[in-house]
Amino acid sequence: MDIALALGGGGSRGYSHIGVLRRLEQEGYRVRALAGTSAGGIIGSLYAAGYTPDEMETMLAKLDQTKLFGRNSGEGPSILGLGGASRLLEEYLGDLTFEKLKLPCAVVAVDLKSAREVVLREGSVVDAVLATIAVPAIFPPRQIREHLLVDGATLDPVPVSVARSLAPTLPILAVALTPLLGQEQNLLSLRFPTRIPAPIAERLSRLRLAQALNIFILATDVGARKLTELRLKLDDPDVIIRPQVEGIGLLDKVDAHRIVRLGEEAVDAALPEIKRATSWSNRLRRKYFPPRQEN
Repeated sequence: MDIALALGGGGSRGYSHIGVLRRLEQEGYRVRALAGTSAGGIIGSLYAAGYTPDEMETMLAKLDQTKLFGRNSGEGPSILGLGGASRLLEEYLGDLTFEKLKLPCAVVAVDLKSAREVVLREGSVVDAVLATIAVPAIFPPRQIREHLLVDGATLDPVPVSVARSLAPTLPILAVALTPLLGQEQNLLSLRFPTRIPAPIAERLSRLRLAQALNIFILATDVGARKLTELRLKLDDPDVIIRPQVEGIGLLDKVDAHRIVRLGEEAVDAALPEIKRATSWSNRLRRKYFPPRQEN
């Protein structure tokens, strides 16, 4: 049973994508293409490179998450850096290009210059992932050719249309990590460099500027939730899988194993719908009457 996946953004909530992949494999589904935004871009790229869900869970669970956000020299304006994340991606993805991945894969970013969505599916995978995770103001934008790129969730939180372009005749399963409107979500807790003593870091977090930024991010999140629902309605995936990850902040330090299990549980809850979407009748319909692609 072949499927394609659209993996949404969500920071620390993205660990749940691993559980989704594992349970789909256990149920006999074969992922033939992936598109990812932000955290979904990380997991999608690793999976397309050949890492198994078990391997990804092991490698990510042993991370010291506090060391991911140090700054590299030359990074653009941002509150935090991606020095640690960059080194991690280079360790596991090296100089891989999209052309060398084992599965068709694409990640989504947004170009600040043209105000357009940019689909990255050629060239360096590491560069593309660093672009799709560049949350505006929090992480530095990524320059790729003529584009100045930030987090793809700015315009496309769950890249269903991109997944469909990779596999037009396959059922598209969308994994949405953005809480529904009306559900509570934690404010972003700013992380200061680990070399700053904890008492000082705590006092800095209480400054009006830090508190104001938290309010701004919370207000932005409301728009992101609405955008997610509008895009899902417009792009119409065959199934929406929603891990119960509400209450987990963008950069929260989490128990990776627990979040992975939430992804597994979400697949279990969606299995009846997944089975309907992947039935032979629906597969034949998609083969001969694929969805119309937007220009």
